[in-house]
Amino acid sequence: MSKAKIAWITDTTASLSKKFIEEHDIYVIPLHVVINDEFYKETIDITEHEFYERMKNEEGKFQSSQPSINDFVELYRKLKEDYDFGIAVHASSTLTGTYQSSVMAANMEDFKLYAIDSKIGSYPLSFLIKKGIELVEKGLEADEVVERLNALRSNTRLYLVPSNLDQLHKSGRVSGSQKILASLFNIKPILAIEDGAAQIKDKVRTEKKAIAYLASKLREDLETKTVKKVAIVHANDPEKAAEIEKYMNDHFPDIETEILMLITVAGVHTGVGTLGLSWVCE
Repeated sequence: MSKAKIAWITDTTASLSKKFIEEHDIYVIPLHVVINDEFYKETIDITEHEFYERMKNEEGKFQSSQPSINDFVELYRKLKEDYDFGIAVHASSTLTGTYQSSVMAANMEDFKLYAIDSKIGSYPLSFLIKKGIELVEKGLEADEVVERLNALRSNTRLYLVPSNLDQLHKSGRVSGSQKILASLFNIKPILAIEDGAAQIKDKVRTEKKAIAYLASKLREDLETKTVKKVAIVHANDPEKAAEIEKYMNDHFPDIETEILMLITVAGVHTGVGTLGLSWVCE
């Protein structure tokens, strides 16, 4: 019996390198960022660096938008000619309608699709895709791969610390009075993506305390679980990201680290200078 030909599909909220995407023939549908009502396809029309530079230097509205369902319809129309079925891993369905559009388009085109709502984005989403590809290569059936990846979702962590509350205020996530108080007292909220949504987990006075908080969360996980790698995410602040990487290497020498730019659809809400940590417990 010949081996099934599987297409892997995701979106631009997965922090995958161009090299990895090309090596594994992954089909990536871009989300959009909208700057003053002008639409740009993430990573195609605008890079993360360009986006954050514009956010830093331009006045106006910075928003995000999900892909058009037609993008998925066109993709699945082509894929069904060459593949037996697809496995799609998408950004949290609470934060974007991308997952729903993907499923709907597959049904419209009668393309067999195993779709996974990752309930997250960024590094953990790329982790799930890599793990899925690895499981398929080991010979696991699609049903079992999906089951394993769904089980891993509760082990994903993504914490973000905005450098200020300007963007959260603009996107309606915090009130004007909260923003004023935070800037007066230099308060930094710590956001976590949990069960698919952003939650404010704590508020601390300084960046140093924020990093110590994130490290304490990692230590908690390490008491009962294995973490092989930690991603340091940043919204166009490579110097600070390098400082955090050094901190992580000093305090957790056995854990591999990687620096990643924060996906722009998250940066739309958290703003330039956001820093964070992300890992998956295995």
